[in-house]
Amino acid sequence: MAPEPAIAAARAVLEACRARTLRLVTAESCTGGLVAATLTEIAGSSDVVEGGFVTYSDEAKEAMLGVPHELLEAHGAVSEPVARAMAEGALLRAVRADLSVAITGVAGPSGGSAEKPVGLVFIASGRRGGPLFCERHVFAGDRRAIREAAVLRALELLLQQAART
Repeated sequence: MAPEPAIAAARAVLEACRARTLRLVTAESCTGGLVAATLTEIAGSSDVVEGGFVTYSDEAKEAMLGVPHELLEAHGAVSEPVARAMAEGALLRAVRADLSVAITGVAGPSGGSAEKPVGLVFIASGRRGGPLFCERHVFAGDRRAIREAAVLRALELLLQQAART
């Protein structure tokens, strides 16, 4: 079960999307589907949630979301360009979705480096025919805390996208 702040944020996203007849799609790497799971933990979310992609490997990002191999080679999976490509790819593949959110990062406890430390997460949110935003965060804590912080921020970005007219 998701933490209460995430559930509250998910409820707000669903309400904002319903008010504007918007549908959304998720593309997740280090969160492994937790954004989609948090949204769908709420009964009736099927009128807003179109679907979700869990693309943990580079190959899945390429095959499922169309992230260019060259982009992954040049920047690595944990990067702003890849997060943006994931958000764009999710919108292209979920044809009924109006909004997308994508997350890629290093949740730890291993896998970090000086350049890309544990806790580094990129979250991108797009709107069909509209702006795409991407944020860089370095969340503190253990694996669970990092993933929970990323989910909460992703939901907040979705809410901001839904509120734009």
